Amino acid sequence: MQGKILIIDDEEKLRNLLSRIIALEGYEVQEAGTAKEAWKKLEKQDANVVICDVKLPDANGVELCRQIKTKFPATEIIMLTAYGNISDGVQAMKNGAFDYITKGDDNDKIIPLLSRAMEKMQLQKRIRQLEKEVEKQYSFESILGDSPLIKEAIELAKKVAPTDATVLLLGETGTGKEVFAQAIHHAGKRSGNPFLALNCSSFSKELLESELFGHKAGAFTSAIKDKKGLIEEATGGTMFLDEIGEMPFDLQSKLLRVLETNEFIKVGDTKPTRVNVRIITATNRDLGKEIEDGKFREDLFYRLNVFTIHLPALRDRKKDIPILANHFMQTYASKSNQSVNSISKEFLDHLQHHDWKGNIRELKNVMERAVILASGPQLTSENLPLELQVNGHKEHGTLSAFDLASVEKLHIQRVLNHTRGNKTEAAKLLNIGLTTLYRKIEEYGLI
Repeated sequence: MQGKILIIDDEEKLRNLLSRIIALEGYEVQEAGTAKEAWKKLEKQDANVVICDVKLPDANGVELCRQIKTKFPATEIIMLTAYGNISDGVQAMKNGAFDYITKGDDNDKIIPLLSRAMEKMQLQKRIRQLEKEVEKQYSFESILGDSPLIKEAIELAKKVAPTDATVLLLGETGTGKEVFAQAIHHAGKRSGNPFLALNCSSFSKELLESELFGHKAGAFTSAIKDKKGLIEEATGGTMFLDEIGEMPFDLQSKLLRVLETNEFIKVGDTKPTRVNVRIITATNRDLGKEIEDGKFREDLFYRLNVFTIHLPALRDRKKDIPILANHFMQTYASKSNQSVNSISKEFLDHLQHHDWKGNIRELKNVMERAVILASGPQLTSENLPLELQVNGHKEHGTLSAFDLASVEKLHIQRVLNHTRGNKTEAAKLLNIGLTTLYRKIEEYGLI
C-alpha cells in the first residue's frame, strides 16, 4: 500500500471516479461527502493526503484546509477548485495546501500530483524523525549517571537552560562539557536555531579572530572576500566556546564587547556588526589563577561567570562507571555489528580501580577497543588494555605494575585466550618454544 488518501467532495460521481483512479495506483482510499464526515474519518485514521473540494455543503474547503493542517500538520492537501477560480487555489496555498487542480478537467494530473505530495509528506516525516533523534541525543536524558555530583550538575543545567544567561562550565578534559552545552541549548528557547562550537586552543590568534568574528575582503593577504564569523553565524542560537582560558588576551576584549553590547567589529571593518547570541563557555583551567598571572581579563571572567556549573571527574563518580560502560558497550556493539551483550564482573572491577585521567572520553575509547577485541558475547578483562589489567591486579594486591613477571603472566594469558587454549599456536605467536610455554603456564598457574 503506497499511502492513505481521503477524498472530500459532495459530488458522488466525481468522488467515485477519483477514488477508482487513485485506488488503481495502489493507494488506500476513503471518501467523505461533507466536512463533518471527513472529520470523523480523520479522527479514526490519519490520512497522508487529503483531496478536498473548495465548496462543501457544510464548510468552506479553503478554511477546512487550514483547520486540517493545524490539527494534522503532516497531512498534505490538494484542493479541487472550480474552473477559473484561481483565487480559491491561491488562498488554499496560503492556508497550507500542497497544490490545487481544476475540478473535473485535470483528472490525468491527479496521480503525478498525488505522488509528489506523498514524497513531500514522507520527506517531512523523515525530517521530524531526525529532529526527534537529535532532540533525544542532545537532551538531558542522554547524560547518564546516578551519582549525586552528576545529578546536581544536571539540575543546575536544567534551571539555566530556559534563560539566556551566560554559562561557564568547569571541569577536567573529557568530563562532557560540550554534551552539557548541547543539552542546555536544546532545552532552551533557542533550540530551533544554530548551535556552533569552537575550541579556542585549536587556532592561532589571527585565525581565531577571523573564525570567531569574521573579516572583510582585503583585511589581510588571503582575505579575498567577506567572511561571516561563527558568532554571526550563530545569531539567534548559541555559541559554545571551549577552552576559553586559551583565548589570547587581546581577543578577550572583543568577546567582552559582544557580551556587553551584542556587537563587534569584524577584522578590517569600520562598522559594528550586531548579533543576538547566547554564549556558553568551558575551561579546565583555574581562571582565578589565570587572572592573577595576567593571562585572563577579570572583567570578562565576571561576565562569563554569571552561572557556573562544575562537572565532576569520572573518578569522583565511580558509581556511574557500570552505567556508562554498559551504554558504550551497546553503542559500539551496534556500530561494529558485534554480538557483545554483557560485561564480566572482573572487567568492571578493573574499570572501577582505574584513575580515569581522561574521564568519560578515555572510558569511551577503552570500551570501543574492548568491543572490537571481544571474541564472544561477554567483555572480559583480557579485552582491556594491559595497563588497566596490571593496575587492577595492583589494586587487589596481587601484582606490581612494574613487575616484569606480572606483565608476562597477563600477556601469556591473553594469548592463550586468543588461541582458545591452543598451546602450540600460542607458542608460535609468543615466539617461544612449546616446552618454555608449558613451564611458564605451570610457573604462573595459568590454565
